[in-house]
Amino acid sequence: MAAQGGILFQEKVSRMLCKQNGKPVLKPNKPLVLKDSVTSRKPKKGEATCITELSVMMACWKQNNFVESLCSKEMDDFYSCVGKAQASMKNTLGETTLQGGRLTPKQTNTLLKRHPTLRFEI
Repeated sequence: MAAQGGILFQEKVSRMLCKQNGKPVLKPNKPLVLKDSVTSRKPKKGEATCITELSVMMACWKQNNFVESLCSKEMDDFYSCVGKAQASMKNTLGETTLQGGRLTPKQTNTLLKRHPTLRFEI
């Protein structure tokens, strides 16, 4: 049944693309040419890290009326956790760009500027 549905779909598409009276049924509203740039997307946000250290530090502040000198151990723990998290993010960021095989939008735009798209339809 699925094969028959696929054949029907292919027949419908071929009917829509065929020329009737010398004109194609489907007309593109824009030229069928690639653009010379891609849009930049925001990188995905990672998971929250060091939440427990942050909550311990804030609880200490609250208990000691926000006197930072009394909570120096908790603050050091939090800052060391943040440093470790930033270092691991840098390491994983470098690995993903090498392993993923995908170019960043900036790299893609520089390549597209070097090799622009021809401005006519094939």
